[in-house]
Order: sequence, then structure tokens, then C-alpha cells
Amino acid sequence: MAIPFYKYQGTGNDFIMIDNRQQLFSKNDTKLVKWMCDRKFGIGADGLILLENHPTLDFTMVYYNADGNPSSMCGNGGRCIVAFAKQLGVITDQTVFEAVDGLHEAFIKNDLVHLKMQDVSSITRYENHVFLNTGSPHHVQWVNDLAAFDVKAEGALLRYGDLYGKAGSNINFVEQTGDSFAMRTYERGVEDETLSCGTGATAVALAIHHQGKTNSHEVDLRVEGGRLKVTFEPAGTGYNNIFLIGPAKPVYTGVWPD
Repeated sequence: MAIPFYKYQGTGNDFIMIDNRQQLFSKNDTKLVKWMCDRKFGIGADGLILLENHPTLDFTMVYYNADGNPSSMCGNGGRCIVAFAKQLGVITDQTVFEAVDGLHEAFIKNDLVHLKMQDVSSITRYENHVFLNTGSPHHVQWVNDLAAFDVKAEGALLRYGDLYGKAGSNINFVEQTGDSFAMRTYERGVEDETLSCGTGATAVALAIHHQGKTNSHEVDLRVEGGRLKVTFEPAGTGYNNIFLIGPAKPVYTGVWPD
């Protein structure tokens, strides 16, 4: 059966979006998901997202990594599905939906999607990095000369190393220049650097504040695919009222062949 799809990107993090409210796409066909996400033999994307009906909320978000496997929360994917839901007429400018990590509120203002992330109860600090979960696990490490840093090689070493075991973690490398912060991310499931990572940007912003590198409750981040903003409120050892803010744009539509 031919499958209509939409391609979206959020600061270069790109996704295949499918309206699955009629349950026509098989959620068990991980080989098909991987094939569709392949950049040589398929459509090409960092992940695939299904928009499905929810009994009480606006919709359900079902997310797959590019390797075809269901995954933890994707922040940029969450922003993109909000824009997609508006395009489909499922919502207007505000929504509450369910993702793998629970309920999310979101709204669209001035062409930017504001996605409320889950509260973070704590951040674990180590000698050379910090670790926290923002819907997905994230390692945050400071480096010099980020532009020349080998993110894929160094990220893979940490992702597959003894530190995180078989499950692995997303790996973020961050550099500060004055009051400006830049980051690059190696994403598990994609197994490569991506142009942007929403849960990673959220993790980095909280780590920046946690480590005293800013007193502001609003952090702007330069990612390879553009800029993201994260706002938050400190709460004890963690953070509440966290919003990931950035653009989410349609790229093209098409039909996956029979």
C-alpha cells in the first residue's frame, strides 16, 4: 500500500511524518521504518514519527529512530509534530498530546514552537561531564575548538563505552565563547552527529545553569542547524517549567511507493 508522508525539519533535525489516525501504517514494521529513513535508499531522515488518535488528548506521538527502533522522547520531533498537527487541522495554536515519556503541552507563537518538556529532578555531576535525562539520556561535556572536534568518533566512543553500557546515551559536546554557547550532538539510534537535538539542547541548557555558567533562566544555543532557546525554573536539585523553543518547518510531501 502506498504511504503518504510529510517531511519536516526542526533546526536541521529532519523527520518523516505520517498521519496514522486510521492505523494504516504498521507500527511493528521496523525494517520499513529503517528503509524509509535511509538517506541512500529511502526518503532520508533522522527519525520517523506517527501522529495517532488519543482518547482524550489532541493526539499521540509515536517516535522511531533512524535505525527503525522505537525510542525515547525526541524534542525536535515533538516540536515538528505540533506543527504537523496544525497543518492537518488537528489543532490550532495550542495542544496537549502524549509521547513516550508522558504528556506534553505546546503552543505556536511567531512561527516558533514552544514545547514543554518533562521536569528534571536531578543532574549528576562527574569530573569531566554531567549526566541527566530530559526525556532521553544525555551526557554533556565541555570541549575546546568545537568546530574542529570529531563528534562522530568521540561520541561513538562514549556512547558504546563502559560508562553507559548496552543502552548507551546521547553525547553532547559544548563550547562557551563569552556569553555564547554552541553545542554538537552524537545521537544514539542515528549513530552519527545530527544537525540538532532537542532533548540534547534542553540537557545542555540545564547543565549550563547547573554548573554556574549563567544565572539566566533562558539559554540560547547555537546548533549546527540553527538556534534553539530553552527556558526553565530551578526547583531544588532539578528544574521545572522547561520549554524547548525553535522553528519547525515542512520541507516536502510525497508518497512512499507500494
